[in-house]
Amino acid sequence: MYADENVIKIKHAVLLEVAKHAFKGDLEEFRDSIPFDLIPGPQAQFRCCIYKEREIIRQRVRLAEGKSAGVEDNPNIIQVIHAACEDCPISSYTVTDNCQNCLGKACLNACKFGAIEPGATRSHIDSNKCRECGMCAKACPYNAIAHVKRPCKFSCPVDAITYDEYGISVIDEKKCIRCGKCIHSCPFGAIGSKTSIVQVIEAIKAEGKKVYAMAAPATEGQFGEKITMNSWKKAMKEVGFDDFVEVGLGGDMTAAYEAEEWAEAYREGKKKVTSCCPAFVNMVRKHYPEIADAISTTVSPMAAVSRLLKAKEPDCVTVFIGPCIAKKSEAAEQGVENNADYVLTYSEIRAIMKAKGVVLEEDDNDEYQESSIYGKRFANSGGVTEAVLQSLREADDEIAATVCKANGAAECKKALLLMKVGKLPEDFIEGMVCEGGCVGGPSSFADQIKTRKQRENLLSKADDRNIHDNLKNYDMDSFSMHRE
Repeated sequence: MYADENVIKIKHAVLLEVAKHAFKGDLEEFRDSIPFDLIPGPQAQFRCCIYKEREIIRQRVRLAEGKSAGVEDNPNIIQVIHAACEDCPISSYTVTDNCQNCLGKACLNACKFGAIEPGATRSHIDSNKCRECGMCAKACPYNAIAHVKRPCKFSCPVDAITYDEYGISVIDEKKCIRCGKCIHSCPFGAIGSKTSIVQVIEAIKAEGKKVYAMAAPATEGQFGEKITMNSWKKAMKEVGFDDFVEVGLGGDMTAAYEAEEWAEAYREGKKKVTSCCPAFVNMVRKHYPEIADAISTTVSPMAAVSRLLKAKEPDCVTVFIGPCIAKKSEAAEQGVENNADYVLTYSEIRAIMKAKGVVLEEDDNDEYQESSIYGKRFANSGGVTEAVLQSLREADDEIAATVCKANGAAECKKALLLMKVGKLPEDFIEGMVCEGGCVGGPSSFADQIKTRKQRENLLSKADDRNIHDNLKNYDMDSFSMHRE
């Protein structure tokens, strides 16, 4: 259950309005009216007044257009919506009613910044002086001082969130790995991400270039047991895409080429880490730069399918669809040539579909399959490892290697720290910042625990093709599978 479940409705309403106007071609004309259409007044719906509500909608419209939430340009994919963040409590430490106003005043004596003052019935913390060191809370014998943890800051696995002098959350771009965990943790809906809805719609409407939709392996099982990749293929063509490809095919590609890297590294006594999770790659580069050379040079499944399509049609536009926020940064920031042009989350593609009146239809006879079961399971924690080892088996190049399957940000940090200091016992690290893998992404349509059974039922219908035989159907020599 997301902390911002009610806020999601507002977010989706904004995305839908932007998508509708983008298709009509009148977004420029009606952009300023969207906040008034969604917040007609005169009574406020969820904030102190309709004026703040409309300002929040205005900033969300900017994000939906791919712009910064505020006036100042901010290149980060993830943005703080200031008007929404203002409602969050400023003080991290507060004195509760448990305070006995004791004579000892351990809290006052522990504070080195003069932030605590005695009161008539209990002590008081001056938020302007408090440096959030926590010494007062540790000193209080009654445990009367509570630490109010902001959900966004608490959820960030790399401590990239701080506050400015007004209590507004600030995301440190140099630390942020674009994982998106903060977005759904905020109960005020004060953090969002830039979208490419308008750009994708404009590409679909334009003539002369083919536009391809590419769905992440995590898609199967998210929308029901009978919503197959064939269901998506039909829906995407109705929306206006020229064609559709399941990115599980890219999983096969990445597994085959990463297997070669693993085998070579193993024989040379070197350790490697996977490259398919962009948040994990960002974590390595920004927080463990000493071992950045260990990142596999094999491109991610998303980039692999995009390169395959662009090798055939250099001018085509490729659009990735999935539950991942960090994929947006991979496409925009990581500098992989011929990567996906745009990335859409499930909520963003659903807004586009709804604007066109397109729905996903159940499919009982799914004959569309472009990947092996190993490529499809790339979305699960451990799936990359199994695919790479399977590729080695098929190539008769098995190695006695061990793999650390780091499931979630905490395990990734632990494994990378061990690797940094030369104490990692395993030969390789499979890093997935989201727990459970991509199926647990921040923009998943449904909870992975609830959808596990229907995902397994869908995957059980896949044929038994292996990785290398599947890749023989494609011209793998027409493009490079490695970062340039």
